[in-house]
Amino acid sequence: MDFDYAHYMLTEGRKGKENPVSSSPSREAYRKQLAETFNMNRGRILAFKNKPPTPVDPFPREFTSAPQDKPTKSRRHIPQSSERTLDAPDLVDDYYLNLLDWGSANVLAIALGNTVYLWDAKDGSTSELDTVDDENGPVTSVSWAPDGCHIAIGLNNSDVQLWDSTTNRQLRTLRGGHRLRVGSLAWNNHILTTGGMDGQIINNDVRVRSHIVETYRGHEQEVCGLKWSASGQQLASGGNDNLLHIWDRSMASSNSRTQWLHRLEDHTSAVKALAWCPFQSNLLASGGGGGDRCIKFWNTHTGACINSVDTGSQVCALLWNKNERELLSSHGFTQNQLTLWKYPSMVRMAELTGHTSRVLYMAQSPDGCTVASAAGDETLRFWNVFGVPEVAKPAPKANPEPFAHLNRIR
Repeated sequence: MDFDYAHYMLTEGRKGKENPVSSSPSREAYRKQLAETFNMNRGRILAFKNKPPTPVDPFPREFTSAPQDKPTKSRRHIPQSSERTLDAPDLVDDYYLNLLDWGSANVLAIALGNTVYLWDAKDGSTSELDTVDDENGPVTSVSWAPDGCHIAIGLNNSDVQLWDSTTNRQLRTLRGGHRLRVGSLAWNNHILTTGGMDGQIINNDVRVRSHIVETYRGHEQEVCGLKWSASGQQLASGGNDNLLHIWDRSMASSNSRTQWLHRLEDHTSAVKALAWCPFQSNLLASGGGGGDRCIKFWNTHTGACINSVDTGSQVCALLWNKNERELLSSHGFTQNQLTLWKYPSMVRMAELTGHTSRVLYMAQSPDGCTVASAAGDETLRFWNVFGVPEVAKPAPKANPEPFAHLNRIR
């Protein structure tokens, strides 16, 4: 549409029709010549024109930073069967023990009866670390120190041994803290926290001779679950008394009874499975035994229960995916399965079966992708349930500025 011509016809051009003005022949001749010169001898205002030429882009595509369509993230394949299965003879079938741990040096420790074995994930080799006497055994718990070289071993006689796995040498034995077996262990830097059948929780400073530095008393029966938060400020403990406690490190005292931060009584069976969320520091997941069957989620700042999901069977262990918002649980009767849940919707993503007895213990590889599970069927299975670690992508090169080859005006 020619708006200039339209404006002329609606204003000056219409004056000769609706408001005639006397004009001389010379003025009329001038008007016609002017109309021919400016192409105004048209009877219509709206008129089709030839298609205008394609505009030239002043900025070539290679110089622009327009966002490209992101490729759709493909759904991760979750293998339904274990990648590897190893025999684990004499594995103690006891819900209240913790006999499997995977260290930061990529070595898996498992206690079979009176012996602790090490399986090196780098080359698949197996070695024997320690065998205890019958009067002291069996081994009731194992836990790697953060350095991946030192390991703590809890015993049925209430002792705790510290070993250097690189030299296969026992460094010391912690005694005098517990009266009965030590079934749970948790490290917080140089502090080794031990939980016993006597209901006590003890912080041991492994650097000093008098190793007992704090004692937590709140459980009335065996402590079967212990986990420190990533910050090292909060400790979660679960017991056979159906209680879950949250302890604050700043409130600990060596001289008097330490008061818990929260005493949570919602579970109706033993609380062994505990897992701190890797992407939300104050979120804790806990699992109940056969009479409870629930996974519960807690805000440990307020002590509020955020959600509770009935899984239908005994919850033996819990692990968070370090790379995605997912939670893995292991179970007992009737399916003896591993279940992968999407968080926070708690939709079942996969059911991993293969064990023929309750899956008592789970441990996660340092890269967070592989999970080892040990069950009462005396097998150790490895599952690629959490995917493959993403390779760090190089930083994208900066797009060249338009006309970068030209000298700048200074």
